[in-house]
Amino acid sequence: MTQDPDHAVELLWREREREPRQGLSLDRIVRAAIELADAEGLAGLSMRKVADRLGFTTMSLYRHVPGRDHLVDLMRDAVLAEHPEAGAGSDWRTRLEAVARQAWRLRRRHPWLAEIRGTRHVPGPHAVARYDEMLGALTGTALRPSEVIAAAGVVARFIDAEALLLVETQREERRSGVSEQEWWGARDSLYDRLDRYPALSHLWEAGGWDHPEDSFEFGLARLLDGIEALIRRRDEIRDGTCGECGTPLEPADSGRPRVYCSRACRQRAYRRRQTG
Repeated sequence: MTQDPDHAVELLWREREREPRQGLSLDRIVRAAIELADAEGLAGLSMRKVADRLGFTTMSLYRHVPGRDHLVDLMRDAVLAEHPEAGAGSDWRTRLEAVARQAWRLRRRHPWLAEIRGTRHVPGPHAVARYDEMLGALTGTALRPSEVIAAAGVVARFIDAEALLLVETQREERRSGVSEQEWWGARDSLYDRLDRYPALSHLWEAGGWDHPEDSFEFGLARLLDGIEALIRRRDEIRDGTCGECGTPLEPADSGRPRVYCSRACRQRAYRRRQTG
C-alpha cells in the first residue's frame, strides 16, 4: 500500500501526547520497532512482530500508525534525535566533519537506517534538523547556494553508501556463518587467474591489500579535500574578479566581498539562474 505523504507529515510533526502509564501508544510502538530492526534489520520488521513484542494484536497497532512505511519514517526520525548537535566549530570543515562522524556513529548503532531506500520518505523534525546542521556548516563559505546543497548531498550519500556496505557485509556473515575475511581468503581459484593483470599484480605484490585504508575515513577526508579546493577557488573568484564577466573587482566601500562588478552583471546572473 502506498503511504499518504500528507498523513506522514502529520504523524511526524504533530506534538506527542503524554504517554499513558498502561496500554499502547505511538511512542511505545516506535521504540519496539527500533529494537526489532536493530536486532533483525528492516527485513525482519513487520507490524505483526512489533505487536507480538508489545503483547498486543496486530490490528491494535493500526489505530496508532497506518502501516509499516509510516512506522519506518517514525523510527528514522526517532533515532535521529539521538544525534547530538555538533555545535559551532572553528571552521566549516571542523563542523562538517563532526556532523558526518556523528551520522556515521548513528548508522553503526542502527544499521537499518542505511536500508531505507527511495527518494520520497517524508522527513520529520529531527531529520530536518540534522540536514540543517550539515547545510549550516557550509553556509557562509564562498560556495554558491546550489553548491552548498550539492556538497551536503554528496557527503550524506557517501555516509549512507558506507553504511549500506556495512549492512550487506554483516548480513552475508550472519547468513553464511563465515566472516568476510575468511570468505575472500579462500578464493585461491580466483587469485590464481589474476597474474595476467599488471596493475592489480603490482599492487598485490607491493602489499596494497595487507593493510587496507579505512574506507570511511579515507573517503570522508577526500570528499572534504574536494569541497575545500572548491571553496578556495570560489574565494579567489569572489575576491578577485566578477562572477559574471570576469572583470577585476575594485574593493567595496563597505568592506564586504564583492561578487559582481556592476548591477547589470548581478541582474544577468540572476536571470540566468532563473531560466537555468
